Amino acid sequence: MDLIPFGQAILDAQPFSKEVGVEIARFEMGFCELTLEIEERHKQHNGFVHGGVTSTLADMALTFAGGSVLQDVLTLEWKINFLRPGVGERLVARGQVMSHGATQAVCRCDIFAVTDGEEKIVAAAQGTIAKRPTKMKGS
Repeated sequence: MDLIPFGQAILDAQPFSKEVGVEIARFEMGFCELTLEIEERHKQHNGFVHGGVTSTLADMALTFAGGSVLQDVLTLEWKINFLRPGVGERLVARGQVMSHGATQAVCRCDIFAVTDGEEKIVAAAQGTIAKRPTKMKGS
């Protein structure tokens, strides 16, 4: 089942996601692939993609994957390991559900830098995605 229209509506409603430049490449039950064309604005002082940008992409891929099975969700917790500097033409984040119940999903995400079609892993993340409570303060 192609969930791209559903995911695109979410991205379109998130000013921060639009500002960063995240795009959806694939989105289906239990899986999400997001891409980001690397621009100068995404880099830190050494010319690598800033860790905050890589982290944002990981968080979004984890949450989209979890949301595909739980619907309206929030990130409960997550962790990221940076494995090598992010350099290249674009980043690709692939999030997938490892296991889920009615209210939570444990998801993982690998983030790759792509240069001339070759992917190199730059980070790995894992997180718990939770179904959003129906009543939240401020919502």
